[in-house]
Amino acid sequence: MVELERLVRISVEGVSLEGNWVIPENALGLVLFVHGSGSSRLSPRNNYVAQILRNGGIGTLLFDLLSKEEDRVYATRFDIDLLSERLALATRWAQRQPEAVGLPLGYFGASTGAAAALRAAAQLGDAIAAVVSRGGRPDLTGPTITQVKAPTLLIVGGLDGVVIGLNEQAFASLRAKKELAIIPGATHLFEEQGTLEAAARLALDWFKRYFKAAGG
Repeated sequence: MVELERLVRISVEGVSLEGNWVIPENALGLVLFVHGSGSSRLSPRNNYVAQILRNGGIGTLLFDLLSKEEDRVYATRFDIDLLSERLALATRWAQRQPEAVGLPLGYFGASTGAAAALRAAAQLGDAIAAVVSRGGRPDLTGPTITQVKAPTLLIVGGLDGVVIGLNEQAFASLRAKKELAIIPGATHLFEEQGTLEAAARLALDWFKRYFKAAGG
């Protein structure tokens, strides 16, 4: 499969954010990855999922929502308002790239990144075709979760008891098309054999379904 791959710098609010941009030939859509606190675009788990998506014909953008200086401030990592606004601006940047024009867009959020993804999806409305949360904290989205229009898949590890409960609460508040998938035998980081692949396959199927529905 032919891929367009490049290192990008996204300028938002006077900050330059680094990202890895990969678009397969005849891509079905583009997924922006939103990592959790303490992680980065180099997250091995998110990169694994991204490769599964690209193998399925979906473009990916993995980027850092914070500069290195900002990431050193612990509280900033949990500033969902800031993270979601950065994500929305990065999404607008992606829409302007020639190879992404017309592609359906989606978000894949992990941990606290899921809250930023859902809040940005609520802000951007129909511009976002699908959202997937892996081991996420959608409960941190706040009241705006009721405004999300994008079909949303919440994936949680079957051994991640507290987070299962938080996802169930968020799931009840979602008004868009939605599913809650629990991966048996998986803890919060999906480190157990086969569990991350299972989550990635669910994500791929979800994005394909709703990217096609959006005309991708």
